[in-house]
Amino acid sequence: MSRIGRLPITVPAGVEVKLDGATLTVKGKNGTLTQTFHPDMIIKVDAGVITVERPSEEKAHKALHGLTRTLISNMIVGVTEGYKKELEIVGVGYRVSMAGTKLVLELGYSHKVEMEQPEGIKFSVEDLKITVFGADKQQVGQVAAEVRSKRPPEPFHGKGVKYVDEHIRRKAGKAGK
Repeated sequence: MSRIGRLPITVPAGVEVKLDGATLTVKGKNGTLTQTFHPDMIIKVDAGVITVERPSEEKAHKALHGLTRTLISNMIVGVTEGYKKELEIVGVGYRVSMAGTKLVLELGYSHKVEMEQPEGIKFSVEDLKITVFGADKQQVGQVAAEVRSKRPPEPFHGKGVKYVDEHIRRKAGKAGK
């Protein structure tokens, strides 16, 4: 039995869970998330507890068992607490600001880089830190990766957009005489 897949998921108060075939909808204070799972997985919703079972011991079913349970758990955490990723801008002259719902980045290019706030995601800016907040874990990570990709940190000077907890391996560069 899968160590992760066999664990039951308790649904906290204020969260509404609706199962329609293989599609699960979770509604909470941070929004509504809907996801369709593999039709072979058996998802049961009983009195505030969600359980996931697999029909057989096939390798594919074993792989889907833990995945399905984790995705459902992430949906519930997302609509109750939410997910956030923090990014930090390092570099002389690099700036970040908000213009309405747009994130405006000045990253040493000849132009400003503007990013529109996707639906379900909120940006907040404080000094040179960007916080990406949302209910969908995958979407938060994807948007944070897109922001970072505008100027990834480089190993010689360490300048660029990096995650707060990211460590940049530095290189020595050219050796002088």
